[in-house]
Amino acid sequence: MATISNQPAFTVVDMDDIQIPIIDFAPFLSGTPAEKHSVALFVTDAFRNSGFLYLKDHGIPPSVVSEIFASSARFFARPQNQKDSLRWTGPESNRGYIATGQEKLAPLEDTAGIGDLRTVSPDLKESIEIGREGVPGMPNQWPAHIDEEGQSFKQTMLSFFETCKTLHMQIMQAIALGMNLPEHFFDECIDAGDNILRLLHYPPVPKDIFQRQPGQVRAGEHSDYGSITLLFQDARGGLQVRSPKGTFVDVTPILDTIVVNAGDLLARWANDGITSTRHRVVEPPASVSAWDEGEYPARYSVAYFCNPNMDQVIEALPGTYDEQEGRKYPGIKTSDYMVQRLGATI
Repeated sequence: MATISNQPAFTVVDMDDIQIPIIDFAPFLSGTPAEKHSVALFVTDAFRNSGFLYLKDHGIPPSVVSEIFASSARFFARPQNQKDSLRWTGPESNRGYIATGQEKLAPLEDTAGIGDLRTVSPDLKESIEIGREGVPGMPNQWPAHIDEEGQSFKQTMLSFFETCKTLHMQIMQAIALGMNLPEHFFDECIDAGDNILRLLHYPPVPKDIFQRQPGQVRAGEHSDYGSITLLFQDARGGLQVRSPKGTFVDVTPILDTIVVNAGDLLARWANDGITSTRHRVVEPPASVSAWDEGEYPARYSVAYFCNPNMDQVIEALPGTYDEQEGRKYPGIKTSDYMVQRLGATI
């Protein structure tokens, strides 16, 4: 990984034909029109090329992120029966607790055999999915009725959900400018906030499990389903992206940055002019391995999966096709696509 520069955008991952930049988002949030447009081009170029970027100076204070991680750790430390009482309710709502081994992420073409994959090498993680509050028939599964910490957890996560929703809107505005669309082109397509805040805990595991079980990972290779994902990592590492050469490249945590990647629906919206890159979570790098002789430490991350409004029909955007190069995909409603993908993995 290269040394970070003071430039607005600077490549920090460059290996096997994949480049991932770190982009300073402050000029987009408070700069001149020319500065906003420059950042927008950097963002869109990254999504076109690798589908991944690091975002710094994004407007979310480190203290807020720290509290989210602390609150997440307290939730996953709860007794198993409490977490199980908040279990995931199905792909239509995509809300609630998912126990270790219940989900198996895989590329779309491999989901037909997901049961066998889950049996042989289940993903070594647990999570809780939090959606937009107040959707009829799709309640979030809060621990607020259990104790005061559960009530605090609910308020903390609802506030963070709205904070990330704002950043989602701002990044989509940058993408619009970078694609020569009006800045607010996507606003009415995403304003409902039909997003998912996912808290993830990868429990400690024996180091030799990755040797005893070939193909074992903490989270299987997959692409994300929606428009973009905001990923907050701890310092453990293990996230990798698939390069054009078919190798996997480390996306090492960088303090006070968010990893942002494009999802399948954004790629579809852009008529494949944007890249939704596969990624996975594996055993930590050697620097982490040395921390404990026989066991890898726990890993925590927070993913905010951003989606178009559930009733939005995703069709190729203006300027992404012509008479010679037509639309690659038929229109599809966001909700239909999400249920299809989620139902295949759990």
